[in-house]
Amino acid sequence: MFLRKADSDDLVRVTNLKELTDPFLTEVTVREQAGEEEGDPMAMAKSALRFPSGEPLPRCWVDPHYRR
Repeated sequence: MFLRKADSDDLVRVTNLKELTDPFLTEVTVREQAGEEEGDPMAMAKSALRFPSGEPLPRCWVDPHYRR
């Protein structure tokens, strides 16, 4: 799944969707998309990611207590 870095609008590809949707994890493994080459895997905070449309990630993906 492609997401956008909130501070620079660069695209990144999430390599593990389970990490992304697990509210108990604060970081996710991504690969930066730079031209034709894909960057090396690196950890990135979920708070630094947005959907390509600019919307934030769903609360149930980032807050383990979202039902309270």
